[in-house]
Amino acid sequence: MTEILENLHLRNKHYVFRDRIDAGEKVAGMLKKLKLFNPIVLAIPAGGVPVGVTIAKKLGMDFDLAIVRKILIPWNTEAGYGAVAWDGTVLLNEPLIRMLGLTEEDVRNGVKTTVEIVKRRVKLLRGDKPLEISGRDVILVDDGLASGFTMLATVKAVKKFKPKRIIVAVPTSSMTALKLLENEVDIIVVANLRDEPIYAVADAYMEWRDISEEEALKMLATLRKKEKKRS
Repeated sequence: MTEILENLHLRNKHYVFRDRIDAGEKVAGMLKKLKLFNPIVLAIPAGGVPVGVTIAKKLGMDFDLAIVRKILIPWNTEAGYGAVAWDGTVLLNEPLIRMLGLTEEDVRNGVKTTVEIVKRRVKLLRGDKPLEISGRDVILVDDGLASGFTMLATVKAVKKFKPKRIIVAVPTSSMTALKLLENEVDIIVVANLRDEPIYAVADAYMEWRDISEEEALKMLATLRKKEKKRS
């Protein structure tokens, strides 16, 4: 059974974080309460990178990336009907596909385009470095969960590596996403859980903007320099 760790003071509130750094600090404070075994933070780029880097630095944890990308609805660049993970895992929201009236060709093209984006991001952001997560507590981080499908695809990919436990740690989440992930992971840490008919991740943040791949690269480079100095 999934353990839920929530900040009840932030339930159903909007604009509770200054930015992604502030959000990462608040989630780090919640994670500090857990007893973790050889933990590693895996952030979903690009928006999850500043949150994940902040958590890793604050708690002195190892850091890496879980490169997963939602499959975008053709006429909506913000919403998706599934997700593709770095290891080739594809997860489709079949009820949504039917509701949208997407054809098999639409889905095929969407998956193909997303696979190419994921491959490019892996090469750009990770290279061929092995993902060392077997037997460890893996903390999956994003800047928020709307439908939860991207995170669910991440979870299914990570399970193949046989981690000790999977912990989803996010600043904000819809109740729908939480229900989707329940019983799929060991622990869900969420600072701002919202149960509302129209949910947007951005509504949890006072400052909200897209994070570019270039910004994510700079954050990763800074973190890696600090890690080298420590070692």
